[in-house]
Amino acid sequence: MLKYKRILLKLSGESLMGGQGYGIDEKRLSLYAAQIAEISVFGVETAIVIGGGNIFRGLSGAAKGFDRVKGDQMGMLATVINSLALSSALANNGVKAQVFTATRMEPIGRYYQKEAAVEALERGEIAIIAGGTGNPFFTTDTASALRGVELEAEVMLKGTRVDGIYTADPEKDPSATKFDEITYDEVYRRGLKIMDLTATALASDNRLPIIVFDMDTPGNLKKVLTGEKIGTLVSC
Repeated sequence: MLKYKRILLKLSGESLMGGQGYGIDEKRLSLYAAQIAEISVFGVETAIVIGGGNIFRGLSGAAKGFDRVKGDQMGMLATVINSLALSSALANNGVKAQVFTATRMEPIGRYYQKEAAVEALERGEIAIIAGGTGNPFFTTDTASALRGVELEAEVMLKGTRVDGIYTADPEKDPSATKFDEITYDEVYRRGLKIMDLTATALASDNRLPIIVFDMDTPGNLKKVLTGEKIGTLVSC
């Protein structure tokens, strides 16, 4: 009954904070791990990219006086910390996961190569890909689109704290209305900031559909994979 066999799941670093103002909320981390474990038993090949904004965001650091390149490198390291935490939480749920890093960091993680990541997926392991693209000036959204295209994922699932894409920020504008489906062209035309333009263009050019959904509600990840109409589908 599964709609997708291979997915790229993008998780927000900020979401890992839960109700805290900084760092990793163990309850939120366990919630995410449980949802991923729930789909792994169905044989879904799952690659994951996590942001690092709960620890350090390069762009924000640059605004405070950090060198932009060094700031982005610090942000990349933050994604590695989050990836290791998720790997540990998955192990606690009986799920095998392997952390790959965009730059060499053995023995912390295995250096990312497409072939190695695909082999891990085909063995039934979760491939957690850390370190962004390995380059400054690129976001983890762009890294997610890049890895999704590289690994030939059927869909990119963007897990957030809101239940889809709206005409405006629903947390600030109560009159905002939700899209069930939207095209990339309309995202551009309306100026909707679901991801940065580089990530959106990469996904659009390679016809990688994106589903934006609420990851904080238990069971939602499974619902998306079984084809329930939750969240917002972005496609060509």
